[in-house]
Amino acid sequence: MSNIPSIEVFMTPSPHSINSVQTLAKALEFMRQYRVKHLPVLEGGQLVGVLTERDIQLVESLKGVDLEKVLVEDAYTPEPYTLPPNSPLDEALTVMAEMHYSCILVVDSSKLVGIFTWIDALAACAKLLKSDVKSS
Repeated sequence: MSNIPSIEVFMTPSPHSINSVQTLAKALEFMRQYRVKHLPVLEGGQLVGVLTERDIQLVESLKGVDLEKVLVEDAYTPEPYTLPPNSPLDEALTVMAEMHYSCILVVDSSKLVGIFTWIDALAACAKLLKSDVKSS
């Protein structure tokens, strides 16, 4: 396939994020409110990690844990995988599949500009397959 689009075409721009000193209860509230499963974690405007719904579920499964008392900084994944917005879609899909990543954070000049999740990946595949079928 020539003319492979970039992830910028399919990413979710300006994703909701959270500060590392917020509680996991607040993070879960944000996730439910915005209907997302991933929150980039920022400290002083700098990307430091990503918190997933699965991270919260893991902490929540521990006996005696109160999500009102545990901070995001205690549960997030540091140094998340990032790509620039002009990265080819096939590169992002390959990395996600091989590494079992549920998302890639999209960074331009050290600034978080988007998130590319497995839902975005499925939408991209569906759109490209439909257009390929029509052109056959």
